[in-house]
Amino acid sequence: MKKYLLLLLLAVSFPLAAFDWPQEEITSDSFYSYFGQLRGGTISTSLVFADTSDVRAAENGKIIAVINEYDDDSCFFPSSLGNAVIVANNGSLLTVYGNIDGETLSKSIYSTVSVKNGTVFGSSGNSGWQQGRSSLEFQIIDTKNNTAVNPRVLMPRIGEELPLTLTGITLENKTGTRYDLLIQRTIPSGLYRVYRLRQPVAIPYKTRITINGIIIDTVTYDQLIRDGNTVCVAGRKNYPKEELYPDDRLQLLGEVILTPGKNTLGMTLTDILGKETTSAYSLTIY
Repeated sequence: MKKYLLLLLLAVSFPLAAFDWPQEEITSDSFYSYFGQLRGGTISTSLVFADTSDVRAAENGKIIAVINEYDDDSCFFPSSLGNAVIVANNGSLLTVYGNIDGETLSKSIYSTVSVKNGTVFGSSGNSGWQQGRSSLEFQIIDTKNNTAVNPRVLMPRIGEELPLTLTGITLENKTGTRYDLLIQRTIPSGLYRVYRLRQPVAIPYKTRITINGIIIDTVTYDQLIRDGNTVCVAGRKNYPKEELYPDDRLQLLGEVILTPGKNTLGMTLTDILGKETTSAYSLTIY
């Protein structure tokens, strides 16, 4: 499969690299769960595929660990990965192939050191926490910068994305008071978090908030960073899970300070292919 290095990589700190997909037949609906999604009460550092398939090495590398169910308990390699293979790739990058069916896991993998792109480790199974789903759970970790990298940034771009929606737009102030913009457009001044109704599967690659056409905040899902012991998404500050996903309905788009007067609040969602979905609301701030 031909590799395409996304221009987006030029703006991030992890090493430049290009990987093939770890399984074949990838389409826009090939994912059960996206990187950065709320899953299991945490921000997911994994990309979980929807279909059963052979699990293949995404790039040349060296096997540094083969994990059997519930043997590992580190931050980015939770025991819920089930049977997993960890490969050291370019520079400081590690690729993690989780939820492999134990019966299909290649016996030679335990004595193998170097692997080539396309090497089959086994078939996706349900050894991890996928609740009966035979789904590959795939991670890329940058050990130098202590971040989890969105696998899709390093993968070839294929097909079209699931459509993104801007519905249920809600503002929340510092005291936790919420304003539904469908029914309330006159609100007091102050600092607000802007939320949308999150979708069951699709998640933006980037969200942007503007006031009167000026960009105020941009939240990107190219990587997840650690702030102390907390995994966060980066925007105008580091947003932890409690702010990114305050409940099981909403997803943060960004923060904004609203000052008295007429304000046009703009919101943009961008998918991994660069397609934008936009919306705007005219607000009266007192």
